[in-house]
Amino acid sequence: MRDSRGFTLIELLLVLLIIGILSAISMANYRQARLRGAETAAIGALTAINQAQFSYMQTCGNQKFAPHLTSLGKSNPATTAPYLSPDLTGADEIVKSGYLIAMEGTEVADPVLTCTGETPVESYHVTADPVTPGVTGRRFFATNIDLVVYENQETFVDKMPDSGAPSLGQETRGVVR
Repeated sequence: MRDSRGFTLIELLLVLLIIGILSAISMANYRQARLRGAETAAIGALTAINQAQFSYMQTCGNQKFAPHLTSLGKSNPATTAPYLSPDLTGADEIVKSGYLIAMEGTEVADPVLTCTGETPVESYHVTADPVTPGVTGRRFFATNIDLVVYENQETFVDKMPDSGAPSLGQETRGVVR
């Protein structure tokens, strides 16, 4: 007569198999969620930079823009608060949420100083590239003085104009895939 207490080896292997399958599915979903989160953070960072540039232009730049990300980290004389948060102004190129964010601009023809003591730029563009494409993000993003964020499957570096739509990519519709 057989003792019916406990589990057989086959029952334990089936439970382990089910746990393994569920773990694999959840890890794939986690990776996708992480990519979507990083892409959403990059879009948010570009939007914040656009807003800070607009504020800088209106209050400090004599209708011109900040030349560097670090310039946006300086205090607004009217409010004594910086134009942009410190996590986006620590250097001229920063890494945030797996994206390398860089800003460039076209220098003004007649040098003038802003309230922060810097020479402003006539126009600008910002790019956000995944540090490791496919791992930290799948899409590349960029924006300019038109305040529209664009996306593409390849980089906008050296391809993004200071105004107008780029020759590649499309406008981000706010939908993160």
